[in-house]
Amino acid sequence: MKIVTVVGARPQFIKAATLSRVIAEHQDIQECIIHTGQHFDANMSDLFFEQMQIPKPDYHLDIHGLGHGAMTGQMLEGIEAILLKEKPDCMLVYGDTNSTLAGALAAKKLHIKVAHVEAGLRSFNMKMPEEVNRIVTDRVSDILFCPTDIAVDNLKNEGYDHFDCKIIKSGDVMQDGAMFYKNLSRKPLCTIDAHYVLSTIHRAENTDNIERLTSIIEALNEINRDKQVILPLHPRTKKMIEEHKLQINFTLIEPVGYLEMVWLIEHCDMVMTDSGGLQKEAFFFKKPCITLRDETEWIELIDNGFNTLSGAEKEKILDYYMNYKFNNSFDINLYGNGKASFNILQELL
Repeated sequence: MKIVTVVGARPQFIKAATLSRVIAEHQDIQECIIHTGQHFDANMSDLFFEQMQIPKPDYHLDIHGLGHGAMTGQMLEGIEAILLKEKPDCMLVYGDTNSTLAGALAAKKLHIKVAHVEAGLRSFNMKMPEEVNRIVTDRVSDILFCPTDIAVDNLKNEGYDHFDCKIIKSGDVMQDGAMFYKNLSRKPLCTIDAHYVLSTIHRAENTDNIERLTSIIEALNEINRDKQVILPLHPRTKKMIEEHKLQINFTLIEPVGYLEMVWLIEHCDMVMTDSGGLQKEAFFFKKPCITLRDETEWIELIDNGFNTLSGAEKEKILDYYMNYKFNNSFDINLYGNGKASFNILQELL
């Protein structure tokens, strides 16, 4: 059995590393990895492959820095050529990036079975490119691996019971990864206080809207007066900060590898982020999380009090930081308890 896996962005490296490690244990499965190049910064791509023991990609398309249409189109063309050469039994895609969509479309048009890991997620905000990507990817997929009950319900509410596809509640491979890499984590090379808030900002809805970005940064500046704020700086966020000369009074560090990120999550007091993956990682490591967005795909974290939505409004962020009462009882199985990779592999076999 031959599987082609498409990755291109940091969250996909984490998910693919976890499942690829399980796949490698089966000699009757051959995995071919395509890296689209969507994340081209060495600290956000090459370092992840090295640290996370992911096999080097068989193909690297080196496609990045383009608009959504050009990027997706070039990826579609490049992936199609590889599929014609490799003739796999199955295409494996992760998440909701342009790489995900291009891989799914290329395979579907060649009548190759598509398996979507992290299917069924919805923000219900069609202005988000990720929402468009995940909806279209789900619709053309043959096997939909859902991380949660809510993801399964989303698909059923959209009529997927009547489509020619299979819906599987697999659990979340990111929890598998967090459990595995926890013992390999390492402290980044920067000055870190005993108590700190870990933050990340990278989504276009925040970085491309200068009013939202300014409001978030002003809130983080205020919080830093109470407790150190550490923010690994995404290249897009860095560009906007420099372009608009925004004042930063907290600790900016260069993008870190996953093992350093795991250390930062494990040792922080709180997470403040617009990342989907980091919201879950905060839960895995029993940390409260304030999500700097107006909606989230991970509704179960909100419903159970582990996470709250602040949006980008400065006063609201500060109020939640000072006053929100989080649930500290993390003993609940929301994401499969580390068995997602096994469940996915068994279904593929």
